Amino acid sequence: MTKAEHHESSGRASEAYDVLIVGAGPTGLLAACELLRRGIRVRIVDRASEPSPFPKALLVWPRSLDLFEDLGVLPQLREAGLQINAFSYYSDREHLSTFGFPQSLAPLCLPQNETERVLRERLHELGGKIEREVRLLTFDALDYSGRIDATDGVTAVLEHSDGTVERTRASFVIGADGAGSAVRAQLGTGFAGSTYETAFALVDAEIEGFLPPDRALYYQSPAGALVIVALPNGVFRFFSSLAPGEEVSVARMQEIVDERGPKGVRIGTPIWESVFRVHARHADYFQLGRVFIAGDAAHVHSPAGGQGLNTGLQDAHNLAWKIAAVVNGQAPSELLLDYGAERAAVAERVVRDTDIQTRAWLVRTPGKVRLRDTAFKLADRTGLFTRFYAPVMAGRRLAYPPVRPTQAPGGRSRCQLLGGVRDTPRIGAVFPRELALPHAIAGPAADPSSWTLVAVCQGDAPDWRAEIRELSADRPQLRVVELGTDAARHTGCRQQGYYLVRPDGHVAAHGHTSDLPSLRAELTAWLGQPAE
Repeated sequence: MTKAEHHESSGRASEAYDVLIVGAGPTGLLAACELLRRGIRVRIVDRASEPSPFPKALLVWPRSLDLFEDLGVLPQLREAGLQINAFSYYSDREHLSTFGFPQSLAPLCLPQNETERVLRERLHELGGKIEREVRLLTFDALDYSGRIDATDGVTAVLEHSDGTVERTRASFVIGADGAGSAVRAQLGTGFAGSTYETAFALVDAEIEGFLPPDRALYYQSPAGALVIVALPNGVFRFFSSLAPGEEVSVARMQEIVDERGPKGVRIGTPIWESVFRVHARHADYFQLGRVFIAGDAAHVHSPAGGQGLNTGLQDAHNLAWKIAAVVNGQAPSELLLDYGAERAAVAERVVRDTDIQTRAWLVRTPGKVRLRDTAFKLADRTGLFTRFYAPVMAGRRLAYPPVRPTQAPGGRSRCQLLGGVRDTPRIGAVFPRELALPHAIAGPAADPSSWTLVAVCQGDAPDWRAEIRELSADRPQLRVVELGTDAARHTGCRQQGYYLVRPDGHVAAHGHTSDLPSLRAELTAWLGQPAE
């Protein structure tokens, strides 16, 4: 343990703070960083005595890479990681398909302990620290009405390593304390789902022989599944289903590779070995009043597709900017009610999609094997994977569904018909990074607390520009960016109009010049009544 981490372990919070975060894994760390850079005082505690040394989750997909870029640490991530350029699938060692990722959709392979290291370093730069060997015992007099304004905070009871019990009060609490979440238990929410009958084993090791250094290999057979993924520094992960009662060992994993996998590969001295069960579960609700859960505390699922860490990071990002806006008085407290609805829908989809992938790995009957193999070959020949599914895995199809008619243009417009086609953004999707980065709507140069009103102007359009500026004049948290109609190359909309972009980069509303009443309604819904 470093001196800094030892200091964190023995610390006590002596200053007032706004948000208590329980859990210092990737989800908790990102939430803390996002809150700190928006001026919110944070206390983050973790029951472990030191950071986990294990690689655990590996893949960081492009939408999550956006978040690291906004946080200012993407270069450090890329330096520590390894880009995965393709997934290859086999059936009884027969090659079925190889799906290549274009640069814009390629994931980064980065062991979780390295992801956490980068986030810890950024946390310290922002003035945060982790208090270790601190666990949540209970909440005192937790309000179960579900109303945010029913109380002014939450009282948590914490236990320290020396047995000291502390009562502490925070405006909000975020539970990012993993699948066995103490925070979730206190909320009383269910954790519905199932556990796969098959156990899984993994071995991380260097090898003798050759394996492609930039791809994941999926070997499927009636005997079980074997997945091999390249890690940084010449290490490979071997991940396999096990027969009932089997234990993990290098010798057994070598037998599985010899039976099902690539020939001529010998597994060397292991860096990490583990056996675990895979669950597919999500909480019934992600929020109760001023207490929230995120990451594995809210949902767990198969590692198929490497979505778990990414879903947790995006939970944290969604929640942090909303809490910051409410604490800073920039939005009504009702804004926080959107967190559970938006993220639960994403979690349910991820649990469903990864369950389908995992069950496809494990099919055994000849008819189902033929059906699966035909589907892979068809996807390879037609390019369906790259065109449709790769963007989903990369997080480029993520969109929160609109809840009010005023979020969309009036009438039937061409841009709405094209929404989501050819990467044109829908309402609730991320505003195109190609436009967001150069105009500081997103990226390390952007104000992380700012809303952006993107005004698309046809030529000089003095009247339209004046209307937009008048509408935004009494909204200090709203920044105006003016673009020409050449933005249509990325947005798909060729009409003069607007995009209202949230601090997390998602489009809150879109409309045209005739939709200004809708824009006024949306500004009030999201930001409250304007300042007088």
